[in-house]
Amino acid sequence: MKNTNVLISGASIAGPALAYWLSRYGFHVTVVERAPELRAGGQAIDVRGPALEVAERMGILSQVRELATGLRGASVVDASGKELYRSTEHTFTGGQIDNPDVEIMRDDLCRIIHQAIDGTVEYLFNDSITSLTQDDREVHVTFERSAPRTFDLVVGADGLHSTVRKLAFGPESDYIHHLGSYIGLFTAPNFLDLDYWQTFHQSGELGGIIMSARNNKECRVFLGFEQEEPLEYDYRDVDAQKRLIAARFADAGWEFPRALKYMWDAPDFHFDSMSQIRMDSWSRGRVVLLGDAGYCGSPMTGQGTSLALIGAYVLAGELKAAGGDHRAAFAAYEEELRDHVRGTQQFALDNKARREEAMAAVANQDETEAAETFDAGGDMREFYEFINSFVLKGY
Repeated sequence: MKNTNVLISGASIAGPALAYWLSRYGFHVTVVERAPELRAGGQAIDVRGPALEVAERMGILSQVRELATGLRGASVVDASGKELYRSTEHTFTGGQIDNPDVEIMRDDLCRIIHQAIDGTVEYLFNDSITSLTQDDREVHVTFERSAPRTFDLVVGADGLHSTVRKLAFGPESDYIHHLGSYIGLFTAPNFLDLDYWQTFHQSGELGGIIMSARNNKECRVFLGFEQEEPLEYDYRDVDAQKRLIAARFADAGWEFPRALKYMWDAPDFHFDSMSQIRMDSWSRGRVVLLGDAGYCGSPMTGQGTSLALIGAYVLAGELKAAGGDHRAAFAAYEEELRDHVRGTQQFALDNKARREEAMAAVANQDETEAAETFDAGGDMREFYEFINSFVLKGY
């Protein structure tokens, strides 16, 4: 085996999942993460289809199921709180309830994967990559805090605003495709006393979901707004992002003012655009991208986490199968996943159109039309047929 010294940038889902598999196959792995520790918070995410099989092969599926959100349904309400629609068959964040999928909070899954990794993986928290220089034999890496080092391979698993992608492939603007909306999310007390439930309200171009989490002990708040043209903002300035959300929702009504009061002290606030990353190639020399860094589909796909788990499994497997030959492994990784990624990203565009239709019905307070539209959104047979058509190889 060659090229066994691997640096992974990003310690959310994709990076640690890849670290798990590479370590298991005998690679020496270092993970660098900008945050001082595993990041708290995040949205409810879904493990579905082949990703469930990946989790089972990792030996973590039972833990994942134990920490599932356990939601029993969802409602749409008007500004006064009057229920316009309810469903006990599907939710807005997790889809159909009666299926094998697992909806889990992002930070819970991150912790489970991290705990599954053996002690051979090195973590560099509170640090990030500042430069990448590669030649035929290795990649020379400099960091914000750590001393420079060399690695055989570098993997960018650092999300939508990937530093590795910027350094190795060029500016984000070359690859990002804005889908016309933004979302902020954070943890708050369960101030609506929701019982394994989520509630949605739409007010013009503003909308939000409040859902119970962690056995009703808390809730997660999702606040989104339509914005066709991309905003200019510092994606590392959390206070500025909170002010942006507060200004947008200042007169939104319903329970949004109460939610905003909790937002200011929320330590896990996150804000970003609904966007996709589309690239002709996910590798350049000894550098390769994984998950959102290379092929983000946006939360509209409901597949970001599953793609991260599947991508990590395939990338590690192909490196193992190729004996560490990165050229062969990276090519096989792309060939294996490219069609699946393309189809998944198309579902985001389909979901965007369906969501706009549903929101129009809600804005008009047309209860019948809203119910019919949301029910149509819950009928995801074509989606599940596509997702489950991907067959994992054995490595």
